[in-house]
Amino acid sequence: MMRNKAVKGKNIILTLVMLVLGFMLAFSYNLANKKEPISSKISDPQFARENELRNELIQQQKQNRALQKDLFTKQNKVRAIEKELSKEEESFFQIAADAEKYRMYLGKVKVEGKGVIVTLQDGEYDPNNGNVNNYLVHDYQVFKVINELYIAGASAIAINGQRIMHDSYIICNGPVITVDGIQFPAPFKISAIGDPNVLTSALTITGGIRDQLVNDNILFTLEKKDDIIMNPILSES
Repeated sequence: MMRNKAVKGKNIILTLVMLVLGFMLAFSYNLANKKEPISSKISDPQFARENELRNELIQQQKQNRALQKDLFTKQNKVRAIEKELSKEEESFFQIAADAEKYRMYLGKVKVEGKGVIVTLQDGEYDPNNGNVNNYLVHDYQVFKVINELYIAGASAIAINGQRIMHDSYIICNGPVITVDGIQFPAPFKISAIGDPNVLTSALTITGGIRDQLVNDNILFTLEKKDDIIMNPILSES
């Protein structure tokens, strides 16, 4: 009798356990079926939005590339214009510099700068040794000095303060020389504006102008100057 009761109790417990497990399985299955359509309803709009944003990003990137390409094109045009303007500006400054150089050469403007002063003086005459003219400074000797100074880069030259122009004339008349109609006695001071070292080297080179004049009995002196001023030539024309 007792044994039958024990078996009957075990059966009841087993039945209860099976019922609980069945209920849990049924509840889980039902819950899964309820969540699936909810998940499907959420994911569709998200996918559509992501796809829309992706397309907008791609379109924006295309526009950015097009704008960047257009920017590069315009920058190249600007650089080309700047280069052309630079050439024109350089050409303008070169023209202005040349014009100023020609004005100085023509004696139309005041000139100031470093340079040299060459002094030519008649030599000591020896009555027992030749003609007196062999001891005088002549116009061709003055021309030699002037030409050498121009070749060495002198920008302006004057004789005893008289500016030398492109059409200046120098005439020797005994102990005096005439420069553009104005007479000057010796000594003759030839001023030249330019690089003092270059001008000095050009005149004092061995066998050059200085040696030639000394051999002609002419007294030759040369000074470097930090500041030489030459006034413009005033003409009626």
